Amino acid sequence: MTSNNKNRDPLEILGRARGFSKNEIENYLPRHANFSPYLLWQLGRLSEAELRYSGSILAKKVIKMMREISKEAYRAKQFTRTEINDHGVLFGVVSIKHKVMDNVLHYFHERWPQGVVCLFNNLSQKTFMISEKGNIMEYDLPLDEVVSRISKNRSKSPYFSDIQFSNKEIFETLYKSQHISERENARYFKNMIPEHCFRLPGMKKGVERLFTPGNKKIDDYF
Repeated sequence: MTSNNKNRDPLEILGRARGFSKNEIENYLPRHANFSPYLLWQLGRLSEAELRYSGSILAKKVIKMMREISKEAYRAKQFTRTEINDHGVLFGVVSIKHKVMDNVLHYFHERWPQGVVCLFNNLSQKTFMISEKGNIMEYDLPLDEVVSRISKNRSKSPYFSDIQFSNKEIFETLYKSQHISERENARYFKNMIPEHCFRLPGMKKGVERLFTPGNKKIDDYF
């Protein structure tokens, strides 16, 4: 084995790597809501190949847990409805059970570094905030109260007031940019929206529930 390949995953070198490495699992699995230290001890008894290819009942369980964590983080990033006020505070509501809030906050922070991001977790009933510097804070307060307190300490900016859009404008822009008639898949469109999201403030009108393959008129959604 050459020096360049010395520290690489043997399965990767052979071109057969898939799934998660043992190192990735050990670092990421503690984020799962049902994680226990005993699982890490059990992992020590499994080979890399078993984990890569779900070669045992335990390996299948661990891989499933890893995917649950990743799926929840992905959905929170892609489907969280947010608003922004003229003080540069971006806010929204999520339902997160695994320990991925920091991951989600940093995602929005990287895309909105000039503002403050606040997310209220329906499951924990806590509000989380990430500042422009990337510092995360946790509050046992409602979202509206946290947003109000933070906004009081920030001056108004014409830049933020100019980018306020109506729900119709946001949905219409997204629809036009993402929709490809040749690849239309109504079932996938609906399944990729978490059921609990329809109960969140930004989804009260159930825009996506009204989607039907034969209806392409944006006005029908509002």
